[in-house]
Amino acid sequence: QVQLVESGGGLVQAGDSLRLSCAASERTFRDYGMGWFRQAPGKEREFVAAISWSGSHTYYADSIEDRFTISRDNGKITIYLQMNSLTPEDTAVYYCAAGQLFYLHNLYYLSESYDYWGQGTEVTVSS
Repeated sequence: QVQLVESGGGLVQAGDSLRLSCAASERTFRDYGMGWFRQAPGKEREFVAAISWSGSHTYYADSIEDRFTISRDNGKITIYLQMNSLTPEDTAVYYCAAGQLFYLHNLYYLSESYDYWGQGTEVTVSS
């Protein structure tokens, strides 16, 4: 069982940057595709970004508009989400997730494709 722990959230102002981290519990982490999702108050959870098990493929929601970058360090069994030019619309709880998705590209965008989830880290962007 993979355990995921997110960190790096906080309160920032519009235009600022944050880097979220998600640390996994097992070395088998490198077999898993990883994703970031977010849930704003009163809204459904939505896809943000994902990265394949090898790191060779990345996937982003259209709403991110090149402001965010996902990466992974398999040696540190950690993934990152670098978020730049934050806006109040980015306010949400951010969750990382792991799934054995390999080259099933279309599945990376779907929350039901992931088997393991972290507890979330809260990001608040003030205007």
